Amino acid sequence: MGDIRTGAEAPSAAVPPPAAAPPAAAVPSAAVPLPGADAATRLDELIATVAFLRAPGGCPWDAEQTHESLVQYLVEESWELIDAIESGDRDEMIEELGDVLYQVLFHADLAAHTDGERFDIQDVAAHMTRKMVSRHPHVFGGDREASSADDVVAFWDDLKADEKPHRTSVLDGIPRGMPALALAQKVLGKAEKVGVVRAIEPSDAAAETEVAANLFADESELGAALLATVAAARAQGLDAERALRHAVRGLEDEVRAAEAAAAQD
Repeated sequence: MGDIRTGAEAPSAAVPPPAAAPPAAAVPSAAVPLPGADAATRLDELIATVAFLRAPGGCPWDAEQTHESLVQYLVEESWELIDAIESGDRDEMIEELGDVLYQVLFHADLAAHTDGERFDIQDVAAHMTRKMVSRHPHVFGGDREASSADDVVAFWDDLKADEKPHRTSVLDGIPRGMPALALAQKVLGKAEKVGVVRAIEPSDAAAETEVAANLFADESELGAALLATVAAARAQGLDAERALRHAVRGLEDEVRAAEAAAAQD
C-alpha cells in the first residue's frame, strides 16, 4: 500500500485525545476513543479519527492538506485497490478499501471546515442515498420496470439527463483525467449513442472476412496485442498514451459534429 496520509479538520466538537485504553476485545489500544464508544461503529470511530488528526494539536501534515494536494493519493489508492481486487487477496482488499474510504472521509472532513463548502460525510451519504433511489425507480416504487440488467441500463441515460439538464452532449461528464485506454473505451460507448461508430479495419487481406467480435479470441489475446502495439510504439520513440489521447480527441470532434447536425434537423 502507498504511504497515504489523509484527513480533514476536526468538527467543532473535537474528539478528545486518548485517555485510557479501551477494552482490547473492542478497539485496539492505539484507537481514538469516542464518547459512548460502546455504541459506536467502527465507521464512527474512523470518522472521529480523521477529525482528531486534523484538529488543533493533531497531525501538522494532515492539517495542511487541501483537496488538490490529496488528488495524487486518491489516484494511487484507487489503483492499489484495483490491484487488490485483481489479486483476489481478502486482506489486501480490506486494507485498500480502507485506504480509499479514508480518502473519502478526509475530503469530507476537510470540506466541513472550508468556507464556501461546509459539507460533511453525512451530507455526502445523504446525497448518494437520494441518487441511488432516483436511479432505481424500478426498485423504489417509481414508474419504471426492469427484469434484467439491460433494462436498467436502457433507462439510466434518461434518468441522468433529468438529473443533469445542463449537460448538452453525451461527452459531458467524462473525466478528462482517465488513462487514455479507459477514456477511449468510454468515448467509443458514448459515440455509439449518437450514431458515430468507429470502423474496425482489418490489418491484412486475410482478415477481411472477420467480424469485430472475432478479431480476438479472448482478453488474453487482446492484452497481448495491446502490449505489442505499445512495444512497437516505444521502439519507434512514440508515446502510446499521447497518441491514443490525440485519436480520442478526433473521435470526440466527430461526436460533437454529429450532435450539432442532429440539433439542426
